[in-house]
Amino acid sequence: MSTIRFLARVLRRRLSTACASLLDSVPWTQAPVSRVSPAAESLFHVSVDVSHAPRLASSHTRAGQYLQLRTPGAVWPTFLAIASPPARAAAEGVFEFLVASVPGSTAERLCRLKRGDLVELSAVMGEGFDVDQIEPPEDYPTVLMFATGSGISPIRSLVESRFDAARRSDVRLYYGAMNFRRMAYQDRFKYWASSGIEIIPVLSEPDCNWMGEAGNVQAAFSKDIKISSPFSTGAIICGHRHMREVSLFNFYMIVSSQVVEIAFYHLSVAPLSQFDLQK
Repeated sequence: MSTIRFLARVLRRRLSTACASLLDSVPWTQAPVSRVSPAAESLFHVSVDVSHAPRLASSHTRAGQYLQLRTPGAVWPTFLAIASPPARAAAEGVFEFLVASVPGSTAERLCRLKRGDLVELSAVMGEGFDVDQIEPPEDYPTVLMFATGSGISPIRSLVESRFDAARRSDVRLYYGAMNFRRMAYQDRFKYWASSGIEIIPVLSEPDCNWMGEAGNVQAAFSKDIKISSPFSTGAIICGHRHMREVSLFNFYMIVSSQVVEIAFYHLSVAPLSQFDLQK
């Protein structure tokens, strides 16, 4: 048994060295933090000033893109979806993130930073939400969005960019959280609603006074589907792995090749007609 433990330690050490070498090959850009503030329980707004890195700022071209972020000298970065719309990076030189503070993690260290502290950012990664698949708006008047927890951050980037929600007749956001204390961006709900989006909060552990949807977002959707045709309906999904299956009458909408896996997120945009429908 001691030999096995020794070999396991050697293997972990070699893997750690290999991963560290790989991260060292990533081009990092240093930038100052411009804001850290509470967004909800265990969630924080973190803004980074990238105005002195115009090439990095301009590379954020589509909602749903992400990058790696770490404190200087740290070995392990955290992967974060960019919460601000691409236009803000271009106009103001700012990247905004919604960071879940996990004890002992890089994310927790980020949440403890102050204005002016330096962080390191990788290049912007991923293709983001391909909303061209559900354009033009008149062909896809219904768009369903699903997000849970910090998965709301790339959805925020989308709804605050050129999404054409006002030109569609039915755009719904099913937003799941444990309770309202854990639900970020409540201060933006009116703004999102004014752009033509119906926001449906879904609480998994609500208090006794909650009269809205409870449970998970899939169940909330299946209770009141209201879809005239999958061929004129788009789906945008961002959340945990179990959100890949959303009940639809006696069928399941299975997100398969459309899914782009980003750290703990699963991002997808596609017409419902492109999903595999199975009993």
